[in-house]
Amino acid sequence: MKIKILVAAHKKFPMPEVEGYLPVLVGAKKNYKPDIPYQRDDEGENISEKNPNYNELTAIYWAWKNLKDVDAVGLVHYRRLFFEKKPYNLNNVISVEKVHQLLQKYDVLLPKKRNYYIETNYSHYIHAHYKEPLDKTREIIKNSYPAYLKEFDRVMKNRKAHMFNMFIMRKEAFDSYCNFMFDVLGKLEDTIDISNYSVQEARVFGYISELLMDVWLYTTKESYKEISWGQIGSKHLVKKAISFVNRKFGLKTKTHFE
Repeated sequence: MKIKILVAAHKKFPMPEVEGYLPVLVGAKKNYKPDIPYQRDDEGENISEKNPNYNELTAIYWAWKNLKDVDAVGLVHYRRLFFEKKPYNLNNVISVEKVHQLLQKYDVLLPKKRNYYIETNYSHYIHAHYKEPLDKTREIIKNSYPAYLKEFDRVMKNRKAHMFNMFIMRKEAFDSYCNFMFDVLGKLEDTIDISNYSVQEARVFGYISELLMDVWLYTTKESYKEISWGQIGSKHLVKKAISFVNRKFGLKTKTHFE
């Protein structure tokens, strides 16, 4: 089984130096520097110029349209990866041998769910971001993907979700996921006006896509397994806690930290 795990990055950073990992420079038209030897997301068929709005999805799109002769595709982030064991460092990232073993039993590998405890996925989103895009997404699914609407509503009411746009999937599942996600986001892009959004809020399509993962997963009933993930470097726990409290009082604050 040929497996490619993309590592999305917007700058040069230490990368896993093991078989199967492919660093991808996202937003390459803007972020490229001669000393960054990564695969660029602006080669072949691509949406690299949409990176300020689509985040790491530009790497996913590049893989969907340009990776050939692969049996499985994954995405992790330069500081957030899947691991086989602790400590969480580049020596302990999940190996393609382990991925191959797991994909004999499951179609999709995902990070363990994020639990919001005191609020639903919907309330968490609208406390952090503008409400309109998420509500418009429901309308799009209702009109264009009615078979997905039941699970969309269920995911919105849940307090847990598979977040971060991290996954490893068999190629057939990956194609199904991309077809659904990029079509919904394309319709959303045609529906909402983000010209006055802040730089943070303009990343809206990346934010929405995180919630579309479970909608797709539960509707298509792909078999999946949750695996351990971790973050390299600072987790900005204090900043995140302050941001969370501010959002509960209706204050829009930064929700993503480098």
